[in-house]
Amino acid sequence: MKQSILQQKSLNFAVQIVKFYEDYSKIHKDNTLSKQLLWSATSIGANISEAMYGNSKADFISKLHISLKECGETIYWITLLSKTDLVLESESNLLLNSAEELKRILIASINTAKNSSWIYAPFNVLYLWGVNILWIILLEVKQKIY
Repeated sequence: MKQSILQQKSLNFAVQIVKFYEDYSKIHKDNTLSKQLLWSATSIGANISEAMYGNSKADFISKLHISLKECGETIYWITLLSKTDLVLESESNLLLNSAEELKRILIASINTAKNSSWIYAPFNVLYLWGVNILWIILLEVKQKIY
């Protein structure tokens, strides 16, 4: 299945954070803050992936809300690392810009999902394109097997 723009961006962001964490861990003894950042940032994409397999509109929206909360927490940890001068401003700005972009897309996706009709089908394929959700429902084809 083709990944949505939101899935791609969240995965790319998680890769950015993992690489940041690896570099940060080599320099700093105490990794408490960076571990918090790692956990919250990688959770964003995990919950987006889980949302894609939601069994109802409410489940889908709920998982996106969890991703949004994790995104907010991620922004907090990046900001804290920056304000305590534990990371360079240029590095924190790059991470913050990516996190803010994910946050905007998540908010738009949640709002679009709330205002859309939901049709249940055995296979739901959801493509998030920028700020719009395109609902493509694959219909189950019942064939008699003789």
